[in-house]
Amino acid sequence: MEKIILTGDRPTGRLHVGHYVGSLKRRVELQNSGEYDKIYIMIADAQALTDNADNPEKVRQNIIEVALDYLSCGLDPEKSVLFIQSQVPALTELSFYYMNLVTVSRLQRNPTVKAEIQMRNFETSIPVGFFTYPISQASDITAFKATTVPVGEDQLPMIEQTREIVRKFNSVYDEVLVEPEALIPESEVCCRLPGTDGKAKMSKSLNNCIYLSDTAEEVQKKIMGMFTDPNHLKVSDPGCVEGNAVFTYLDAFCRDDHFEKFWPEYANLDALKDHYRRGGLGDVKVKRFLNNIMQEELEPIRGRRKELEQHIPEIYEILRKGSMEAAKVAAQTLEEVKRAMKINYFEDAQLIAEQAKRFAEK
Repeated sequence: MEKIILTGDRPTGRLHVGHYVGSLKRRVELQNSGEYDKIYIMIADAQALTDNADNPEKVRQNIIEVALDYLSCGLDPEKSVLFIQSQVPALTELSFYYMNLVTVSRLQRNPTVKAEIQMRNFETSIPVGFFTYPISQASDITAFKATTVPVGEDQLPMIEQTREIVRKFNSVYDEVLVEPEALIPESEVCCRLPGTDGKAKMSKSLNNCIYLSDTAEEVQKKIMGMFTDPNHLKVSDPGCVEGNAVFTYLDAFCRDDHFEKFWPEYANLDALKDHYRRGGLGDVKVKRFLNNIMQEELEPIRGRRKELEQHIPEIYEILRKGSMEAAKVAAQTLEEVKRAMKINYFEDAQLIAEQAKRFAEK
């Protein structure tokens, strides 16, 4: 069996460093590993519309922003298929058929759906499209017969729901669909990077994101204003590392060689943390160190993005070609699904012959 990856993002804004450490950097590594036969990277605009139906222009404008972030981080259209979800018609039809295999109560029990509904204040008025997006996600995954889906731990219930749909379909109809496995980040800190204000989630509305497209000046300003330990009022005070956003970012981005380059006074991050806990180390110094690390990581991405911004028509062409390729693959899966469900009437020569014979014998 081929090893195939399916992953993607909702185009509701520019991508930030949380996306980068949580998925983008890993995708590039997987793409370049040579371990996978095919990698599909989806810009999930149809899914984004489930809670942005009244603002389609927001989704429309962010397609190119996400594509620019993808390419500037190193996703290569020669190695990965980059496509737009809404341009693959088979996905919608597959979703419709899968709806018959899932109960309302099962969707209501999905922990990820419950959390997302609460976060968006949808308790009293849930759009049906949003409520059923685990089914849409199952359609996306199975259309490409993905064997591997890179996700954070919070998305594991979604993958399990897909696996249930696959098992139900294959048992009721035929062994057509492939049951995927989740691939979670190797580092726990990469699962969800907090906002610069220390809140659990980065959000454009909360203005607590560091975007991949931010200028060096913007990045520095955001880092220097980051949440630390509110009780660390004086340099001499002992500081708390846990829950301190600056140290969470250092956990995600810092390597031992960064100390040799930017702060040789310390051998590694553990030594820096020990000093901070003892007291005698100011937040400004730690933030300057983090800024040096972040600038080194983001500068090549910013540089590539600047170049790519001069070739917007070519990027849309990449997405068009990727969408055409994705549509072809998904259509093949849809054909197999319809054959298994016995709704491929016009392609079933045996059915037509049997019916002709039955009525001729009347």
